[in-house]
Amino acid sequence: MNKFLLASLRVLAACVVSFNVSAQTVVGDAAAGAKKNALCTGCHGITGYHTSFPEVHKVPKIAGQGAGYISAALHAYKTGDRKHPSMRTTASSLTDQDIADLSAYYADLAKAKPLPESAAAGSAQAVELVTRGGCASCHGANFSKPIMPEYPKIAGQHSDYLYVALRSYKTNDRPLVGRGHPVMGGVAKQFSNADLKVLADYMGSLPSELQTVQRSRLK
Repeated sequence: MNKFLLASLRVLAACVVSFNVSAQTVVGDAAAGAKKNALCTGCHGITGYHTSFPEVHKVPKIAGQGAGYISAALHAYKTGDRKHPSMRTTASSLTDQDIADLSAYYADLAKAKPLPESAAAGSAQAVELVTRGGCASCHGANFSKPIMPEYPKIAGQHSDYLYVALRSYKTNDRPLVGRGHPVMGGVAKQFSNADLKVLADYMGSLPSELQTVQRSRLK
């Protein structure tokens, strides 16, 4: 990993410590989150559901995702560090307690399943890109065991969503698209969009705990 990314990791670690001190004052309740997820299931509770604005892609699987990551993502949408109109609106309507409860609820939906300790190697190009990006250093050797709670599980996530997410870290000058993150910004900007598509397709092909839990009235 290059010196820029190492320096960025140190900066992010300091930010995470600050975030954790604040987050620890709010304890999530999964049972309470189950009663607050009506807004979430409209998109994340429909298998194969696509969003069409500002970009077209499947909405991410969030059941089984880490609570720390879900919380960090919702707070980022709330502050505008992540740009997405509907997610900004949704997150802005949530209190810190709501976010903690929803995060606990979706993390609690993880189904115990055996995952390999290390991800199966992809194509030669995918292996080269993963190595260059240092992906395993944050997301774990199987990309399902991130080294910090605020990092996501990415193995098995929808590849079209991963591609849009990776591209968004390269964007800083559009009002409706973009994500601010010192580490991921540095990683994504190393690659062409074609490279990011290869990475996203590889990550999406891997076994995962992530899933879409169909909302009950559509079963």
